[in-house]
Amino acid sequence: MGASWEEGTVSEEPAAGGGTGPAVEISGLRYAFGARTAVDGIDLRVAAGQVFGLLGPNGAGKTTTIRLIVTLLPCPPGSVRVFGLDAARERMAVRRRIGYVPQQLSADGALTGRQNVALFARLYGVLDPVARAVVWERIGALRAETGMTVLVTTHYMDEAEQHCDRVALMSLGRIRALGVPAELTAGLGPEASLEDVFRVCAGDSLSFLDAAGGDARDIRSTRRTASRLG
Repeated sequence: MGASWEEGTVSEEPAAGGGTGPAVEISGLRYAFGARTAVDGIDLRVAAGQVFGLLGPNGAGKTTTIRLIVTLLPCPPGSVRVFGLDAARERMAVRRRIGYVPQQLSADGALTGRQNVALFARLYGVLDPVARAVVWERIGALRAETGMTVLVTTHYMDEAEQHCDRVALMSLGRIRALGVPAELTAGLGPEASLEDVFRVCAGDSLSFLDAAGGDARDIRSTRRTASRLG
């Protein structure tokens, strides 16, 4: 759907018969890959008809959470419900109610690695802003026409702040903040942005990167630069 989409989107049709229950309800969800815990006991509720942003740094657990919701990974019974359907026991019924758009591999197999890098370096800043705008316009139109619920992940805090009704910020498998973007930013002061909230919530994982030899300041600088460039 465009390079702005970090990991993918989940779009869900409104409940049959005009039901008013939650589109997604998660309770005590845990998932581990061997010794590594990817999702560490999260609770989450997405109301029908919302555009909901699931945000967080790389490795926060966003992709795993979405794959559990769309039944691409097995989840414990009763921990994930989609329009009232148990994602563990009613997998096919859940799949009939949703659409899943993952991030796809963008490399051209006919080109070398160097040629792929050169191509995207030349295109950067020329196609992405248009694609991002078109994606959000389409989401807005679908929502107005059908009442569709949309769960999206993105690294662009500005578009999450602008387009999402509510957001959850994850870090190290847990939800660190949850609410309306404007309310979350207001908690940090009148000049705060959602990116500031993101930094506060991701502070522990950025510190982990420092301990592992990474440079958190460089990571934050890269994110700011990418946001400015679109």
